[in-house]
Amino acid sequence: MLKQQLQQKLQQKLSPAQIQVIKMLEVPTLELEERIRQELEENPALEEGADSNTETDDSDDYDNDDGGNNDDFDPEEYTYDDDIPDYKLKTNNNSKDDKREEIPFSAGMTFHDFLIDQLGLLTLTELERQLAEYVIGNIDDEGYLRREPEAMVDDIVFNAGIHTTDEDIYKIIALIREFDPAGVAATNLQDCLLLQLDRKQETPEIIAAKNILKNYFDEFSKKHFDKITRSLDITDEYLKKIISEIIRLNPKPGNAWSGNVLEKSMSTIVPDFILENDEGQLSVHLNNSNLPELRVNNTYNEMFQDYASNRKNQTREMKDAILFVKQKIDSARWFIDAIKQRQQTLLTTMMAIVEFQHEFFIEGDDTWMKPMILKDIADRTGYDISTISRVSNSKYIQTEFGIFPVKYFFSESMTNDSGEEVSTREIKKILQDCVDNENKRNPLNDDALAEVLKTKGYLIARRTVAKYREQLNIPVARLRKEI
Repeated sequence: MLKQQLQQKLQQKLSPAQIQVIKMLEVPTLELEERIRQELEENPALEEGADSNTETDDSDDYDNDDGGNNDDFDPEEYTYDDDIPDYKLKTNNNSKDDKREEIPFSAGMTFHDFLIDQLGLLTLTELERQLAEYVIGNIDDEGYLRREPEAMVDDIVFNAGIHTTDEDIYKIIALIREFDPAGVAATNLQDCLLLQLDRKQETPEIIAAKNILKNYFDEFSKKHFDKITRSLDITDEYLKKIISEIIRLNPKPGNAWSGNVLEKSMSTIVPDFILENDEGQLSVHLNNSNLPELRVNNTYNEMFQDYASNRKNQTREMKDAILFVKQKIDSARWFIDAIKQRQQTLLTTMMAIVEFQHEFFIEGDDTWMKPMILKDIADRTGYDISTISRVSNSKYIQTEFGIFPVKYFFSESMTNDSGEEVSTREIKKILQDCVDNENKRNPLNDDALAEVLKTKGYLIARRTVAKYREQLNIPVARLRKEI
């Protein structure tokens, strides 16, 4: 049964331009550069260059052949006068004999390629080589072979149709363990450390280190040093020499390979903001050194000028072309406006943060950090909390004390014994200082740390101390113990 129903709704819809601005706020400067390059490639109406244009008004409408107004637009609204000579816009001045060379970029070989290259130095049968390549493919980036040989035998049969045995896989693993870096293809940390010790010259300390790792690894990992000294009947000083040999080993041999180091070094942080301190006067500006200026392409503007002067003799195809150009110009203008609005929002928000945390940016000490949440900055700037969250996400600021993520300046508040609100970051800084200055032979447990903070005026429960300690990546007292 069909029936008509009248319903009234209140809905909020975002325009394409608003959605574009929201997306722009989330991306950091490095990604914004790539986003701009992508838009320049996709939209021919957008180009690099300073905008020196002036807009003119025209009230005439664009009429369809059927007399409708669905495609109405003002061509003069999209028309600009540029001072750039036409020959720079329309003529390719490069000679056909000019040679264009791209600068090659080398990212180096991967860790697994490095192992495959060493495999080429061995004299192996075709079957052994295939098995070795398969085993190397199962080694993770840290250099460990965490899969059981039995499981690899089954996979080789199903995936490659190669029938082999556990003994063959064990032989191949033994060969790969002789590769560089030392410790590669180990199954666990204990195995990895022992493989590295096997390549060292045997001294009394090395022999004792092997004994400890083989027979007292659990006590060593949990730092029960007193049990080790009693069992081996050695002094604390001699145990300290043995441990110094062990801690020189690499627990993750794959990470030490130069290719991985190169790959990590390429991940650099580009600050979105730069803070300058001129004798106590703080100023913030955006890092726009690599962002090009954008404008609407002059050629597309000329098409509208031609249309404005010859709008009587327009065919349907010409009108469709003009509508296409209009869409591209709209998109270009929306993109330019989104970039400008993004820059203004970022700068306003960061200036409010710097003003709020003025003492920290002057002193550079976490103890000067004030408790600050997103709502505090939202109230100061007039933006929504979600906007402040997008601005602070994945953004960095360069100061004279180093580069900080913008999220670093947001923290919750706690009340000390005098009733004053302090930042939890200040408490974490004091907690870190307590751990750094403790007696490593008898480190402070969470209860003792809570008592120390209590004497400094911070009434914090033991479980809260444990939470802050974990957030600071500080291990428990037993694992901080040293001889």
